[in-house]
Amino acid sequence: MGMSSRATPLVMVLKGGPSAEREVSLSSGHECARALEGEGFQVVEVDAGPDLAARLAEIKPDIVFNALHGRWGEDGCVQGILEWMQIPYTHSGVLASALAMDKERSKQVYAAAGLPIADSKLADKDAVEADHVLPPPYVVKPYNEGSSVGVYLVHEAANGPPKLSAEMPQTVMVEAFVPGREMTASVLGDRCLGVTDILTDGWYDYDAKYKTGGSRHVVPADIPAEIYAACEDFALRAHQALGCRGLSRTDFRWDEAKGLEGLILLETNTQPGMTPTSLSPEQAALQGMSFGQLCAWLVEDASCNR
Repeated sequence: MGMSSRATPLVMVLKGGPSAEREVSLSSGHECARALEGEGFQVVEVDAGPDLAARLAEIKPDIVFNALHGRWGEDGCVQGILEWMQIPYTHSGVLASALAMDKERSKQVYAAAGLPIADSKLADKDAVEADHVLPPPYVVKPYNEGSSVGVYLVHEAANGPPKLSAEMPQTVMVEAFVPGREMTASVLGDRCLGVTDILTDGWYDYDAKYKTGGSRHVVPADIPAEIYAACEDFALRAHQALGCRGLSRTDFRWDEAKGLEGLILLETNTQPGMTPTSLSPEQAALQGMSFGQLCAWLVEDASCNR
């Protein structure tokens, strides 16, 4: 931590920002700020904008708590500013953040680490709309933006390729659809916090964006011990292979009919949602950590050169 004349460290909580996941981040940031105040820190909340470097110079925080989600906040950009200004910050550093956000390169890292992934390829948006680039069923997603931009499922029964919305980037990832249950596991430092089974009431419409009507979190996941242990092992290995720091959350799909062979690693989030009812804080609670204690752990773990 930077030396400061302040008795209590001043923590700047960075939230909002210009990404597609702005709203989630505003909520995360506000909850984290309140929790940190409850733990005795001095806290200032800042909505990250183009004047961020000037705000950092003016406020001179001892530590930055990164509660941004999506591009700029999660892809190494803001981490680079903080490294340049030598302000200790939470979560992953420049390289791990950029790697995890790039779905193609992170999959190359997973494959090299012997982790199970789905077949996929990067394709031009126009090519994807013109013809099937993989045999259905497959999903189409942006390869360097958070999930809120949209994920499209193309069913086996689809009449033709999908029509993608204007907000989808020109380069998209097309990935073989892995059926089954949606699971996620968080890693804090060097240990896995637990595994959650996410039961959605969502529906997949043909050629339409994936909509969720809401979801229930079953934590700890009620799954065979072997699968639970594998999720924990794979999440920890993904965190280490990407070079993540602090907190990360890795998402899986599990096709029960195939047993362990049916467990596939989808992606790692280096800035997971941080409200008390978010997945990672619920898993921390399994380990006896309150939301405030989790936020304080992240602040105490903050550094430069991450």
